Amino acid sequence: MEALPGHVRHRVKRAVDALAEEPRPKRSSRLEAPEPGCDLRRLRIEDWRIIYAVSDADRTVDVLAVRKRPPYRYEDLSDLIAEMLP
Repeated sequence: MEALPGHVRHRVKRAVDALAEEPRPKRSSRLEAPEPGCDLRRLRIEDWRIIYAVSDADRTVDVLAVRKRPPYRYEDLSDLIAEMLP
């Protein structure tokens, strides 16, 4: 997140911190996960997207990526999920 512009970095940090309390805020959207059983979501902050996975069983939220859109089109979701798995 250090590479993000200053004002965006602060907003993204606050949004990520808030996911600890509410991992599925109303303004988040569910993404079609390439892996079954994965609750993959996105949260929009201006032109930026926070891509994250929620695990109710482990009670965790894993932030997979923060990407600028456009041009980001979510084509690397399988790779992001693979990096997350042990």
